[in-house]
Amino acid sequence: MHVATLVTPSGHPNVAMLGIGAYRPKRLVTNDELCTVLDSSDQWIFERSGIHNRRWISGDETMRSMSAAAAERAITNSGVDREKIDMLILAASSWPYNVPHGAPIIASDIGINGISAFDVSAGCGGFGYALGVAADAIRAGSANYVVVIGAETMSVGLDVTDRGTGFIFGDGAGAVVVGPSDVNGISPMVSGSDGDNAEAISQNRDTVEYMARAVEYQGKDPETDPVGRLVISMEGPRVFRWAAITLPKALTTMLTESGAGVDDIEVFIPHQANARINELMKKNLGFPDDLPMANDIENTGNTSAASIPLAMEEMLATGKAQGGQTALILGFGAGLSYAGGVVTMPPAPKVTSFDGLDDAVPGPLAKHLCIS
Repeated sequence: MHVATLVTPSGHPNVAMLGIGAYRPKRLVTNDELCTVLDSSDQWIFERSGIHNRRWISGDETMRSMSAAAAERAITNSGVDREKIDMLILAASSWPYNVPHGAPIIASDIGINGISAFDVSAGCGGFGYALGVAADAIRAGSANYVVVIGAETMSVGLDVTDRGTGFIFGDGAGAVVVGPSDVNGISPMVSGSDGDNAEAISQNRDTVEYMARAVEYQGKDPETDPVGRLVISMEGPRVFRWAAITLPKALTTMLTESGAGVDDIEVFIPHQANARINELMKKNLGFPDDLPMANDIENTGNTSAASIPLAMEEMLATGKAQGGQTALILGFGAGLSYAGGVVTMPPAPKVTSFDGLDDAVPGPLAKHLCIS
């Protein structure tokens, strides 16, 4: 038997985020607006979540258009020649199709059709998973430069009358360009999951069941027998208990695996799920009170896989953090799962998601959101 001698590839041991870009939807939805259809108040929502506003897609905005815009800005801000990019990873849970997946379409939209392109679906931890895959691909010699996108249209699956989820979620997209660096800027990503608690954050129906239901209900009166919608549901207390037990250990492991200590961290960018939980994590880690921590949730809401890159871009764009600083990032949520590590912040973006945003004219919101 003849055994072929296969090539053992080698890449670049040191990698970093070379540029960042983001897209924020034009339509800002305040708590007061939302409470015209949700039985709550601005004070109740803010005290429990830290959210005052969120952004939802409107008019002709789509997950595809947001992803492409964020990727374009990341490439521009990185200064990397587009022709050198040979991989694109889309972290998302709300891409509207099972087939085809989103990454090849976005790669084509931004003028790099033909490259390796695939999706990662890991809920709110998706960006951390995708960033780890990108860094490891470059280290292994499977890619040279990678665009990593975290994007979601969470409003598509919202029941705005649900007090458990209706006020939490927003839409948006963030992207980074990952490439070789003189000094390593991305630690090993630490990740984990808990399938025993998977149903704590889930669709109300599985897709196959919903399709069968749609067929069954075709001849029924929608007023008395509505088909209903696929919406996201969440058992908040169950998720909180899981986070309280799991995340402190995970964060300690992230620091240990990275080679960095608590005193080395200059910026903390946790998933933007709940500002109160984030303050508690910061305190439990022993970070000083004046350590910059992301608070993009206040005006953006929880954007799932887009949360970390959007929060990172906001801190850099507003000067709350600077390029080159050492940051601890952590995404966690559906799965239940988490992923994070220690990274060097990319340079502050020259083109930001806030440029012209105040003057942008939104289109109409989707009808199921019940807000004009």
